[in-house]
Amino acid sequence: MSKEFEIVREFEVDASPEQVWDAITTGTAGWLWPMEYEPKEGGAAPYGGTVTAWDPPHRLTGRTEDAEGVSQQTFNQLDHVIEPREGGGSWVRYVHSGILIEDWDNQYDGANKHTDFYLHTLRQYLKHFSGRAATFATLDAPVTSNAPGGLEVVSRGLGLPDDAVQGATVRVEVPGAGPVDAVLDYRNQYFIGLRTDEAMYRIFGRNHFGAPVGVSVHDFAGGADPARNEDAWRTWLTGLFA
Repeated sequence: MSKEFEIVREFEVDASPEQVWDAITTGTAGWLWPMEYEPKEGGAAPYGGTVTAWDPPHRLTGRTEDAEGVSQQTFNQLDHVIEPREGGGSWVRYVHSGILIEDWDNQYDGANKHTDFYLHTLRQYLKHFSGRAATFATLDAPVTSNAPGGLEVVSRGLGLPDDAVQGATVRVEVPGAGPVDAVLDYRNQYFIGLRTDEAMYRIFGRNHFGAPVGVSVHDFAGGADPARNEDAWRTWLTGLFA
C-alpha cells in the first residue's frame, strides 16, 4: 500500500552558506554520489526530477514525480534550506519526503537511518575536504553479504577492532591503498565511516534492510582512478565472502 513519508533533519555546520550550497549542488561526489542540477528554477534535477526552488545559497528543492530506477517509490522531494548562523557558519534544514509504494516500514527505516549517515558524511566533507574535487566509486558486496553479520565480516576483514569507538584513530587494510591510519568517524550497527587525509570510505550494512553490504569511496587524491578503486574493492569483497 502506498504511503507518504517525511524525514526532517536540522543541524549547524562551521561552513559558510556558499560552501554548503556548493556541496549540495556541485560537490555531491564528495559526500553522497555525483548528481547534477540545472541551475535554475524549472531546470532538470537528478532522477528525472525538476528544480522547484533555486535560490543560491539559501534554498534548493528538487522534486521527482516518478523516480527513475527506483521501483519502491513514486513521488520524491529533497528540500534544503540554508541560513547564515550568527557568529559564522550555517544552519541547515533538510527534508526528504515522498511516497513509498511497497515494504513501507523497512524502506522508511532504511531511508531514515541512511539520512543520518549521509548528512554526517556531508559535515565531514565540509569540515575536512570542502571545495576539493572527489573521485567517486561505489559497489555492492556479493549477495551472500545479505545475511546477519554481513557488516561485521567487512569490518573485521579491514582489521577494524570490534571495540574501536567512533573518533578513534585505527590502522586498517584498505583495498587498493594498503595499510593506512584512519579516523573512525562513524560507527553503529548499521554503518561504518573511515576518513584519511585523502579519502572517505563509507560501509553500508544494508544486510539489515534486505540487501547486500555496500561500499562507497570518496577519493580526494589527485589522479585517483574510480575504476581502480572499484576493482580493488570488488576483488577484495568477492574473496571475503567466497
